[in-house]
Amino acid sequence: MHRAWWVALAATLVIVAAGSFSTLSGALVDPLHGAFGWSRSTIGVAVSLNMVLYGLTAPFAAALMDRFGTRRTVMGALACLAAGGLLTTVMTAPWQFVLSWGLLVGLGSGALATTFAAVVAQRWFVRRRGLVTGVLTAAGVFGQFAFLPVLSWVVERHGWRPALMAVALAALILLPPVRLLMADRPADAGTRPYGAGSRPYGAEEGDGEDAARPAPARGAARRTVRVLLNAARTSGFWLLAGVFAVCGASTNGVMWSSFTPAAHDHGMPATAASSVLALIGVCNVAGTVGSGWLTDRFDPRRLLAGYFVLRGVSLVVLPFLMSATVRAPLVLFAVFFGLLDVATVPPVIALCREFHGDDSAIVFGWVSAAHQVGAGLMAGAGGVVRDSFGSYDPVWAGSGALCAAAALLALVVRRPGRTPSCPQGRRAVGAGR
Repeated sequence: MHRAWWVALAATLVIVAAGSFSTLSGALVDPLHGAFGWSRSTIGVAVSLNMVLYGLTAPFAAALMDRFGTRRTVMGALACLAAGGLLTTVMTAPWQFVLSWGLLVGLGSGALATTFAAVVAQRWFVRRRGLVTGVLTAAGVFGQFAFLPVLSWVVERHGWRPALMAVALAALILLPPVRLLMADRPADAGTRPYGAGSRPYGAEEGDGEDAARPAPARGAARRTVRVLLNAARTSGFWLLAGVFAVCGASTNGVMWSSFTPAAHDHGMPATAASSVLALIGVCNVAGTVGSGWLTDRFDPRRLLAGYFVLRGVSLVVLPFLMSATVRAPLVLFAVFFGLLDVATVPPVIALCREFHGDDSAIVFGWVSAAHQVGAGLMAGAGGVVRDSFGSYDPVWAGSGALCAAAALLALVVRRPGRTPSCPQGRRAVGAGR
């Protein structure tokens, strides 16, 4: 087996483990409130910081991998996750929760997000690059939701500390496989990228031909900031950032931190609520693949607008579907919402590519940071709303209103013109800008 597949395997395991930290926040709200008497708004501060750092770390993660190497960066991120999880089990004050869960876990999970998947696919694969990118993206979704019912069961039966210890130990256990299987570049393993020499669709000329290891990119962090400053001069960047901020607020911001405690308010056990979230995660994979297929054929702006309208309607209806048990209407909501949850990513990536060409990956990293900022603000607002009104119902209504605004913003984004005679018109326009 080509070494690239072993690297992809190690990356998949790491992304799954990192994803399991992301959605655990919602399962901790009520246990921490009961154990320490902290208000939900106080708990929401750490959750918000976690989500914001998850996004802000992503644009710089690639720079760290260029400077210090992928293996060192990944092992450092896993160490942050393990330390943050273990320190959370011994905390006694809110500021300690902010430091351990908000700071350490936020930094560790952010370094192992979509940027890590893009780096692995770009460096190690010429052929099957799209397949590997899809698998690694699906691994993140799988880690976020698939283990949540099990972790919620552990929280319910044995307490929140054993659940945190389980995910922290999982991060520690992955350190030896990463050390053994992960290499920074194919040249370090004495090989070439998988499929080097072939020219599949989407590969640039000479892609994968040079097996020599490049010098460490000492200016990578400066380039990351420079790309942000250049992109910030365009209206398209701010519109996409605003759209994606609402995307984060109406998905991660409400589902990861508010859905489980909101369901608990209606008498639903945490394990049942987590099963609904797991179903959303499973449907995410189909929704993302289908959205990518649609993005190749339709205007990404109109797709985004349609996704947000449908998502907003589903969020407004959600309070009427809540009950003490998981009934058919709530299952249908989970399927419907899951198909829309990550469907916004392919259109946004396509628009970034059209506007920013070679810098599109870094620009998408910054747009993703806006996504997490929106998620963090909504997560914090959810706790404040629950403490103020005694219900999460205003959160769902507010999220629906934000989705309506995002649909309008998506239609305002102006796209560069296409070259009709070029079969790769979109790609050619993006490369020329």
